[in-house]
Amino acid sequence: QTHVPQHNNTLHQHNTTPQEATMAMAMKMNVRAPRRAMPVRRAAVKTARPSVATNAKKSVGDLKKADLEGKVAMVRCDLNVPVDGSTITDDTRIRAAIPTLEYLVDNGAKVVVMSHFGRPKDGPEDKFRLTPVGEALKAKMSCTVTKADDCIGDEVKAAVDAMENGSVLLLENTRFYKEETKNDPAFAEKLASVADLFVNDAFGTAHRAHASTEGVTKFLSPSVAGFLLQKELDYLDGAVSEPKRPFCAIVGGSKVSSKIGVIESLMEKVDKIVIGGGMVFTFDKALGKDVGSSLVEDDKVELAKSLMEMAEKKGIKFILPSDVTIADNFAADANVKVVQSGEIPDGWMGLDAGPDSIEMIQKELSECKTVVWNGPMGVFEMDAFAKGTFAIAETLSTLDGITIIGGGDSVAAVEKAGLADKMSHISTGGGASLELLEGKELPGVAALDEA
Repeated sequence: QTHVPQHNNTLHQHNTTPQEATMAMAMKMNVRAPRRAMPVRRAAVKTARPSVATNAKKSVGDLKKADLEGKVAMVRCDLNVPVDGSTITDDTRIRAAIPTLEYLVDNGAKVVVMSHFGRPKDGPEDKFRLTPVGEALKAKMSCTVTKADDCIGDEVKAAVDAMENGSVLLLENTRFYKEETKNDPAFAEKLASVADLFVNDAFGTAHRAHASTEGVTKFLSPSVAGFLLQKELDYLDGAVSEPKRPFCAIVGGSKVSSKIGVIESLMEKVDKIVIGGGMVFTFDKALGKDVGSSLVEDDKVELAKSLMEMAEKKGIKFILPSDVTIADNFAADANVKVVQSGEIPDGWMGLDAGPDSIEMIQKELSECKTVVWNGPMGVFEMDAFAKGTFAIAETLSTLDGITIIGGGDSVAAVEKAGLADKMSHISTGGGASLELLEGKELPGVAALDEA
C-alpha cells in the first residue's frame, strides 16, 4: 500500500546515504524530486482499476553501488524543453531529471542519457539537436558530461567505451530515426547494445510505446523506474487510488470530450467534483440553462446529463459555478460583467467562474485532504478571466492535505501564479497524466521490471 506524505520540505537528520545527498541537492535546486520522507517508492496499483498494470515497479533506488558501479546505465529522460533559437526558455524538465542522474553517477555508473526533442520530420535537423540541453546538463551536473552526435552506431559505442565511472554521455535526439516512434525492434536493439541496464525517467512519454521507452526493455535487464517517474506513479496513481478523504477532483478546460475518461474514472473515487472552464456550459445546457454564445459541445449534452446522474447515484457532490464572468468578445479588452449561471445574454460568453462561485469552491476545497486538479477554471491567459484559476491555485497552496496538479494547463497556471513549490506534486506529463488518471496502462511503465 502506497503511503504519500503530507507536503513538507524536511529531510531526516541522520547519516546521509548517496541517495539522500542527491535528494538534498535536488531540493536546494528547487527540483520537485521524490521526498526522502516517502517510505515507499513503488506505485501500488489497485485492483479496482483492472486496466492498469497490477504490480509495483522496481525503482532505481532499489539498485545499490554493487549493482551500478562500472555498469552502463541507459536512462530515458524527457528533455524536450522549450527553446527560443538555442536558448532554453524553461529548464524544469532538465532540473527534474537531475536526481536520478546524480544517484547513478554517485554510485559509479556510466550514465548514457537518451531523449527526444521536438518533432523532426525527416532525419537530423540542426534546430532539433540536443546541443543546448547538453550545455545545460554540464552546468547542472556534478560530473563530466559529454555529447554524441548520434544515438546509435560506432561513434556512440566508441564514446561509451571511453567513459569513466560516474560520468554522463548525452546521445543525440532519438527521433532523428523514424524507427523510434514505430518502436522498431532492430532499432531498439541498437540503442540498447551499449548498455547493461535501463532506467525510464521520462513520464511525459510513458504513454507512448516507442523504441527508447518500451522497445529497449526487451534487451536490457534490469529495467527500472527513475525517481521522477516513480514519484508520478506514487501520486497520480497511489494517492488517487487510496486517497485521504474528503477527496475532491477539479476538472477544467474547454471541452468535456477531452476529459470524459478522467471524469468517469475519478467519479469512482471522489467525494466531490468541481467542474470549471468552458466545459461548464455543456453541463449548464444539459440543465436547461441559457448559455448565450458560450462554448458548448452539443453532441455531449446527453453525456453531461448522464455524468451528473451518475454523481447523484454515487452520492458525489457535483459542483458547477453559480455565477459566471462573461464577455461580449473573446478578447483581453472585451466588455466584462458578472451574471448568475443560466442568465447569459445572447452574444455574450462565459470565460471564468464568478466571485460567488470562487468563494463557494474555495470553501468546498478547504475541508479536503486530497485534491487533484486537471484543467483551468477560465481563460487564465487573459488577466480579466484568470481570477478563478488563480484563486484555486492560492487555496490549494495553503491546503492542509495532498495537492496534485495533474499536468497540462493547470501546471502552467500554477507556475504563472508563482505557487508551484507549494503543491505536493506537479505532474510533468500532459497526455501521460491524463491517461494515468483515466486508469489506462502506460506502455513505458508496464514494460519495467516488477518489484
